[in-house]
Amino acid sequence: MPHMPPTQPSLLVRLKDAHDREAWERFVDLYAPLVFAFVRKRGLQEADAADLTQDVLRQVALSAKSLVYDPKRGSFRSWLFTVVRNRMTDHWRANGRRDAATGDSSQWRAVTDGLLSTDDSADWDAEYERQLFHYAARLIRVDFSNATWNAFWQSAVEGRDGKTIAEELGLSVAAVYLAKGRVMTRLKQQVKWLLGDDSE
Repeated sequence: MPHMPPTQPSLLVRLKDAHDREAWERFVDLYAPLVFAFVRKRGLQEADAADLTQDVLRQVALSAKSLVYDPKRGSFRSWLFTVVRNRMTDHWRANGRRDAATGDSSQWRAVTDGLLSTDDSADWDAEYERQLFHYAARLIRVDFSNATWNAFWQSAVEGRDGKTIAEELGLSVAAVYLAKGRVMTRLKQQVKWLLGDDSE
């Protein structure tokens, strides 16, 4: 999976307008699944993960008007990661108080110790790239025939040998690599658009 670029300033600027429905839909489509998957992997039940995701999105909406893009201060993705971690810590603290009343606070301490590990940032970035790739792929899938898409998917995502794919799909090896290149080009364009780089 290719490395995905950062959220573009143009999308962040557009989020300042609470009535820019298209920008907010793009933002929610990109980031809500990321937040949800990230917190689910850290032990939150589905309902709690959904609530926490909504809390994070609400925080972004409240902060959007005052967001100033300054790459020297860090990326938007890093800021969002901080918001998610803070909300998770609040969640576990609240649960820890409840668990303490039932004598189970040691479980809360164990979870929060693991929750705030140094690996969280790397996991967040990896989950971001997975979510963005799969979301962009779903959007462009309709633009390609089954044979083209399968050649791309098997070669680029599954890492299978071009000759084997060509034999199975009834294509030439050159056609497999051409399909891979065409879909990758379109995928990169889609990712740039999703992240707000509308310059092309």
